[in-house]
Amino acid sequence: MFLRGSILAGAVALVAMSASSASAQGVFTLSSPNFKDGERLATKYAGNNKSNPNCVGENISPALNWSNPPEGTKSFALLMFDPEGRPPGGVSHWVAYGIPADVTGFAEGEVSKESKKYVGGSSLMKLPHYFGPCTPPGPIHHYTLTLMATDLEPTALAAGLTRDEAIKALDGHVKQATGLIGTFSKP
Repeated sequence: MFLRGSILAGAVALVAMSASSASAQGVFTLSSPNFKDGERLATKYAGNNKSNPNCVGENISPALNWSNPPEGTKSFALLMFDPEGRPPGGVSHWVAYGIPADVTGFAEGEVSKESKKYVGGSSLMKLPHYFGPCTPPGPIHHYTLTLMATDLEPTALAAGLTRDEAIKALDGHVKQATGLIGTFSKP
């Protein structure tokens, strides 16, 4: 009887572990091979505006990958925002949307310029592509990348939307969102 109870308990534990592993595999996630969530971005990912002494990088966009979007996803939207930049409003570094559902990421440097893989919005710098951190001396800033799976066709939104306009246009169309934070401070 003890042996049968142990086998049954082991089987229940195995099923429970398998179920939690299967559900963990199905989570919508955004990641980068270049930095882990909450880690400092390499200097090469910082902005390169030579007229701004706080832009100390090469403006190379980090690689981004995502997986397990919710069923029915037609496109993605991706925002990069620095909440500590230029208080009280923060700094919008990148606004991209209309990313087709079959796109699962961007290679390093791919979105440092316009791409056919997404519709470019308008960042605070009036750019339709990635622009990296230009953090002033002082405390670290948090660069939040938010990826949203939407029910919108990739061509649904016009190019050039600001962050606020994109958020308004996406309202009611986001199926699920995931995020990733990189930090940066001037070296």
